[in-house]
Amino acid sequence: MKLIEKLTLDEERALYGIRDTLVRSCTFDGPADGESALKECRDIRVEDCVFHLRYPFWHVEGAKVSGIAMTEGCRAAFWYDREVHVMGSRLGGIKAFREMDNCSLTDCEINSKEFGWRCRDLTVRNCKLESEYPFFWCKGMDIDGLEMKGKYSFQYCEELVIRNSNLDTKDAFWHAKNVTVYDSVIKGEYLAWYSENLRLVRCTIIGTQPLCYCKGLVLEDCKMIGCDLAFENSQVQASISGSVDSVKNPAGGFVEADAIGEIILDEFQWNPGQTKIGVRIST
Repeated sequence: MKLIEKLTLDEERALYGIRDTLVRSCTFDGPADGESALKECRDIRVEDCVFHLRYPFWHVEGAKVSGIAMTEGCRAAFWYDREVHVMGSRLGGIKAFREMDNCSLTDCEINSKEFGWRCRDLTVRNCKLESEYPFFWCKGMDIDGLEMKGKYSFQYCEELVIRNSNLDTKDAFWHAKNVTVYDSVIKGEYLAWYSENLRLVRCTIIGTQPLCYCKGLVLEDCKMIGCDLAFENSQVQASISGSVDSVKNPAGGFVEADAIGEIILDEFQWNPGQTKIGVRIST
């Protein structure tokens, strides 16, 4: 591999189109204020660099990126890339990931609005993320160990698996399809309205009015804390460990819990032959 090391680069397209190159300990900043430093590159490694300038990684194919820092000024950093793997890095700046294919994030700290839109086959491992509208309209994601604080997460996502994560996020999973979440905490209002085939396994769900207008909803051994008016107009199979504050007008299936604070059934919506709501009896 060629080596580019310990330079400060601020020109437009400073390293445009490089191949088989290691870029190490460089800073992308300066009065020329140039954009697109590593656009159209192939088979590169980027280590221990600092990025202040915009659009550095566009249309990159094949990159291993580690130990980098992107400041707030580094907008829209990774777009239209394939086989790009980012490790041990700090990503700032709005819209940091978009339209990515077969890429991964490992051990990263991310603070980026509108992060991760329209990505396909994205793997996330042991990352921290703060964002609004993260992971919009993604397909084929595998997430493990994500600590997330945000709003409006995972809207319109499809084919998503999440494990061992802590998601503090309002309005998550709206209109999502074919999503499974294992052993995670999901905190936020209005969880997963209009979703299809959402499966939650050994999860803790916190927040008002969760899981309404869902199709194919499954809860297996889940806990529900502060959850009122749950399951309205949802087709649901729910096994709840502990209590749920209130259940309102489920559309079909069953809801089973150790205790239900209130069951709200409106006659014009409720069909007793469609849904069973029950409290377990201890023996």
